[in-house]
Amino acid sequence: MTAVQVEQVTEPLAYHAEGPVWCEAWGGLRWLDMLAGDILSLARDQTVARRHVDTVVAAVRPRRGGGAVIGVERGFALEDTNGTVTVVVSLWSDGRVRMNEGGCDPDGRFYCGSMAYDGREGAGSLYRLDPDGSTTTVLDAVTVSNGLEWSPEGDRAYYADTATGRVDVFDYGRGTGLSGRRPFAAVPEGFGGPDGLTVDAEGGVWVALYGGSAVRRYAPDGTLDEVVELPVTKVTACAFGGPGLDRLFITTSREHLEPGVEPEAGALFACVPGVRGVPVREFAG
Repeated sequence: MTAVQVEQVTEPLAYHAEGPVWCEAWGGLRWLDMLAGDILSLARDQTVARRHVDTVVAAVRPRRGGGAVIGVERGFALEDTNGTVTVVVSLWSDGRVRMNEGGCDPDGRFYCGSMAYDGREGAGSLYRLDPDGSTTTVLDAVTVSNGLEWSPEGDRAYYADTATGRVDVFDYGRGTGLSGRRPFAAVPEGFGGPDGLTVDAEGGVWVALYGGSAVRRYAPDGTLDEVVELPVTKVTACAFGGPGLDRLFITTSREHLEPGVEPEAGALFACVPGVRGVPVREFAG
């Protein structure tokens, strides 16, 4: 494995950065300062804009007609083309549980999963928002619902419940949804927990390791074939972007770090790993 050079793109301006997404219609990259409830955007001149959305903003994806779909603290919200955000579904009232991460399937449905603020076992679920506004609970008894992304062909989905220490793979079909869950790749103890993930055009799965100072790429057969090392411990998520989808943007966190420790934590990083991503899947509602 060859070393991939990582560059720091922004100052450490987020407490708990998450969920990077590249969308040309947005003008480029958006990512989240999750626990501040803010969406950040990176302009072409590398300046950063910040917009407050909700108590928590857990995941964001573009809508086919413009705007965005957003996972907020306890449900789903829609952003229209004018930038107005409206919460359309609240899924629970328990203030001890929040949304955490999500993504869109090949058929334009948006998923977001939850977790307890205290991380207690089995308190989370994975939910799906359909374009008609209906919702479905896809998985129950999840502890820390995290990265979710589909293969380039759209017939498989990769998913991390961080507490399991592994990435699982599902079969996917429009009618059957997610089925046949099975282990795909395990992260050895001491190397961090699997957090956000993305998939490249060759079918490789890139997994951010929270507490592990790295992003790992797993080949389509589940074997480890690349490690991108970062100068901070809490690596949260990654996504391909840039005009050629050839840059891997990586978010980091300084959650629970003491002041002065890991001064770069909370910054956005990027690297050029030698493969390209696939265009972001959009919400059809």
